[in-house]
Amino acid sequence: MTRTSVIQSGKPLASLSLDLDNEWAYLKTHEDPAWESYPSYLNVVVPRILHALECRSLRITVFVVGQDAALEHNHEALAQLARAGHEIGNHSLRHEPWLHLFSEQDLEQELAEAEQHIQVATGQKPIGFRGPGYSQSVTLLRVLARRGYAYDASSLPSFIGPIARAYYFATGQFSPEQRERLNRLFGSWKDGLRPLKPYRWHFDETSLLEMPVTTFPVFRIPIHLSYVMYLAGFSIALAHIYFNTALWACRLFGVEPSILLHPLDFLGGEDVPRLKFFPSMRMTGEQKIAIVERCLDSMVRLFDVRPVGEHAAVVATRSNLMDVRLND
Repeated sequence: MTRTSVIQSGKPLASLSLDLDNEWAYLKTHEDPAWESYPSYLNVVVPRILHALECRSLRITVFVVGQDAALEHNHEALAQLARAGHEIGNHSLRHEPWLHLFSEQDLEQELAEAEQHIQVATGQKPIGFRGPGYSQSVTLLRVLARRGYAYDASSLPSFIGPIARAYYFATGQFSPEQRERLNRLFGSWKDGLRPLKPYRWHFDETSLLEMPVTTFPVFRIPIHLSYVMYLAGFSIALAHIYFNTALWACRLFGVEPSILLHPLDFLGGEDVPRLKFFPSMRMTGEQKIAIVERCLDSMVRLFDVRPVGEHAAVVATRSNLMDVRLND
């Protein structure tokens, strides 16, 4: 472990984020027309998230969808997150996990509108971005750099994306056109070859820091909490052993983990019946919150957990960052 990875607490640095995907966004990706009324569970889930974090004095990054910030009935829930000291990131305007198909002009508009709505609702201008479904492209990265973003966090270095996508397709009725549009949902096989540690994209005489969502060192299997919830559906004890082993592997390999949460990690099938097609929704909200809290406790014991923006600011000062040349 390098000396620069250990900060004043004596623990290695880590970061924690939450993609604040709303009910309508999941229904939209699942081609359920009910999404058009923008059903929201933010007023239910945000207090649960805040309570779990406040009990551990944690500040994290919350990637907010611009469309939610545009709706006034979501403003108080989003403002609560900002008032609690959490970093607010940009999770796109319409939560469409096919940003790689967008033109440069469309991406400029997508980001600008999301930024505007998010800043009005939270008082923060995002400096970090994560694409829905880990959607990423050369064009997107260039637009992010041009718009002054400090980092992107859309990379999931794992080989499991196509398997997750196949499962997702199996749970719904998708036309060939819809399947083509979602053909990179959760990433591709080659994403498993990407660096696990933060690195710099270099292009057009500029650069952009990439903060990957951490996967299990060597094996490249996801360790974000939604995957832990999936394992908990078989065995809660096994899920915790897996997560704790992954954290220790990160320490062993000198990886400063960036761990990801989702709202469904705090919600059970009784809370959002229309989302029961997700495998973990067979558990109750109470059961899932208990799992999340144990995982957070494990992180806090082993790492100094910060928002992604703070983690990125420390990483950006290091001279040993890997450089990746971005080609069209």
